[in-house]
Amino acid sequence: MAVPEPVAEHHHRNVQGGAVRAGVFGMSDGLVSNVGLVLGVAGSNAAPGFVRLAGMVSLVSGAFSMAAGEYLSMRAQSELLEHELEMERTEIRRNPHSERQELAAIYASRGVNPDTAEELAAEMMRDPEVALEAHAREELGIDPAQLGSPVGAAASSFVAFALGALVPLLPWLVSRGAAAAVASVVLGVLGAVGIGAALGAATGRSPFRPALRHLAVAGSAAAVGYGLGTLIGGTTPT
Repeated sequence: MAVPEPVAEHHHRNVQGGAVRAGVFGMSDGLVSNVGLVLGVAGSNAAPGFVRLAGMVSLVSGAFSMAAGEYLSMRAQSELLEHELEMERTEIRRNPHSERQELAAIYASRGVNPDTAEELAAEMMRDPEVALEAHAREELGIDPAQLGSPVGAAASSFVAFALGALVPLLPWLVSRGAAAAVASVVLGVLGAVGIGAALGAATGRSPFRPALRHLAVAGSAAAVGYGLGTLIGGTTPT
């Protein structure tokens, strides 16, 4: 008797939760915002201590702001989805027949034989939780078990923003003047390219285009910040 070959399983990462998205964009935002601010203050010919202070305040306040915004938005989204799921759960309990017909109609509209769609819907409706998951996926386009974690997204956003914002600030913690400014530019370039390349690799695409895109954004922020600082800044010696 021939032994059937094992079926290959495809494992996919969970990319719908908020933590990964918040982490990626948090690091990018931290880098872009602080490279512009640090170089802007440096371009105004301010004292190195003031550059460090401004950069650190921007890092902390920006990280808290990103975390708070991410938490509030994710909490509102989770509460909205939970409300929709509760409404669906109530309808399944009160009107199981109409909900079964609705589910069968969805399957039939996607090319399933009407009789098979009826059988499939009836089987799904036998278990209320399975029925809820089916309706949530087919009608709302969500997975009830994957609504995202507001706390996780906020924490990820805070840490990622702080790490990104720290990159252009690092040279000013150990150096000053033109050397620190040049080092901020170099680290900003490397950071932007690294974030873009990592994002491209994570999506299975070539890292070249995302790296250039992030470099262009960070470079624009640095140029605008430094230009404004030079244009309207003071003349305090460094």
